[in-house]
Amino acid sequence: MANLVVKKSRLATSRRSLATERGPHTKYLSFVLANDVYAAPVALIREILPPRRLTLTPVPRAPTTVLGIVSVRGELVTVIDLRRRLRLTETPFSRRARILLADATFGEKLGLYVDEVLQVYRLADNEIEPAAALGGDVASYIAGIARPAGAGEVKPAQGKGSGLDTSVVILLDLRAVLSFM
Repeated sequence: MANLVVKKSRLATSRRSLATERGPHTKYLSFVLANDVYAAPVALIREILPPRRLTLTPVPRAPTTVLGIVSVRGELVTVIDLRRRLRLTETPFSRRARILLADATFGEKLGLYVDEVLQVYRLADNEIEPAAALGGDVASYIAGIARPAGAGEVKPAQGKGSGLDTSVVILLDLRAVLSFM
């Protein structure tokens, strides 16, 4: 029993020293969009909401990226489908889907519809590669590409034979994504 405690203590110490070696870090919330892994700074996400508990009201003549509006504790929030916003393949709505309540410009809150929320990554600057080489009109929404330390495990997808590769995470610039709304 004492040997087990010593091993746990050494593991915790080695994790702390690894975090110190990596330097300062930023927390990113990772989520799934069209079977790829994306992430956004945790500082911009206020809450994670299950959409099945909310009543989504469609808005006539709204842009196709707008799914509708919901009331969150008496406040109306516009819900954006991030898959549509990034021009990704749409998948059927699932019970794992979530709405991320995020801070947009001018203090407005927006709901961001994602397929599934995964985990929080603590990423150091040396784990993030610039996305300057990416082209296209959606490239301005990408802040970088992360290769998280210890990631790469394949997480089985719900009801499918294949899984998600978490060794590469696309970091979104939420301010850019939401600024044109």
